[in-house]
Amino acid sequence: MYTNRQFAYAPTPYIPRAALSATINLDEEVKLSTTTTERDLYDSLAEIYSIIVTLDALEKGYLKDSITEADYTETCSRLLKQYKSNLADETVAQAFGDLETFKREWNMECPRATERLRIGIPATVEQGPTHKGAQHGSDADATLVVAATENFITLMDAIKIGLVEKDTLHPLLVDIIQAVNKVTDKEFESKGKIVQWLITLNQMRAAEKLNDDQAREFQFDMEQAYYGFKATLKKE
Repeated sequence: MYTNRQFAYAPTPYIPRAALSATINLDEEVKLSTTTTERDLYDSLAEIYSIIVTLDALEKGYLKDSITEADYTETCSRLLKQYKSNLADETVAQAFGDLETFKREWNMECPRATERLRIGIPATVEQGPTHKGAQHGSDADATLVVAATENFITLMDAIKIGLVEKDTLHPLLVDIIQAVNKVTDKEFESKGKIVQWLITLNQMRAAEKLNDDQAREFQFDMEQAYYGFKATLKKE
């Protein structure tokens, strides 16, 4: 039934060489890092990864109303601070690259965390509390209006005298968005510009400055937001 067939080639048998030997101990644990510096770098990158994942879950929980606004604000603020603190290290920042690159490298899908990291402040600060609206016509309201007005003036004065570093402007802008949200829950002209500039400043390094064109545009947008804020109060 079977016939002898000749192969077109003659397979060469494998003959192991006695000189071959393992170069590593297979029972030895493989380490990612060999120095303290490398270990610290990997620890920081791992912490950033966990922060992004945790922040995304937190944002989902907030949208589903499964966490109180106070707990959300506290936890979100802490995560954002930890994220920025890790990236303040030049070595970590260089290895991290940017958020989109890091997400691609580690196959991460965290759209809600991505948006929150872009803005740099909790949703409760950006949009104001959702559980209650602003109260009108009281002495407390008058105090809040004065505080918001002073925040606008402080920011615009800082721009006029050339204080256009990120670490100067960003806190002042956060104060403004918090102050106006305490006064009114209504949208007003150029309020969106405040958030847009928060995003722009949040992407900058602490010591980076706005250039002349950016500074002029920023000042113009903040003036328009201030006028929009005052116009809204007159309608209420």
